Amino acid sequence: MISRTALRSLTGTSLLVVLATTLLTGCVQAVPLEPADNANDPACADVTVRLPDTVADKPKRETSAQATGAWGAPAAVILHCGVPAPGPTTDACIALNGVDWIADESDAANDTYRYTTYGREPAIEVVINADDETGGVSGTTALIDLTSAVQAIPATSACVSPDDVLE
Repeated sequence: MISRTALRSLTGTSLLVVLATTLLTGCVQAVPLEPADNANDPACADVTVRLPDTVADKPKRETSAQATGAWGAPAAVILHCGVPAPGPTTDACIALNGVDWIADESDAANDTYRYTTYGREPAIEVVINADDETGGVSGTTALIDLTSAVQAIPATSACVSPDDVLE
């Protein structure tokens, strides 16, 4: 026969196991990312501390790398600060709220879009999943939501159109 003390101890231990399991099950794992080459630039730290809690209505997630951000589960928006600054390009440039973004639509068939800041060093890259079926988001909305964090790195140049060059 089990004594009352042993029964209480067993009941208490069982309760702790159930609580621990419940808490761990509710946790979302950190998004595994690699840092960009210049992620240790102090300007990236300024960006990182300003990252919003939500982007395109997706909650911020923990990441495994310095100077990165991720939102949504699965991650619909991923940010890397410290990527190489793009040079002059014929790729589309989008100006949103005072931030110029170079649009890379080479993976658009998979509803994945890559945007890199232009005229800011270190540069910031944002990869967006726009697939509605997997919780994707609007690229424009996501970039606008990131504006205040991105503007922590001052602009030193801006995109120009062919008309600007020909004048």
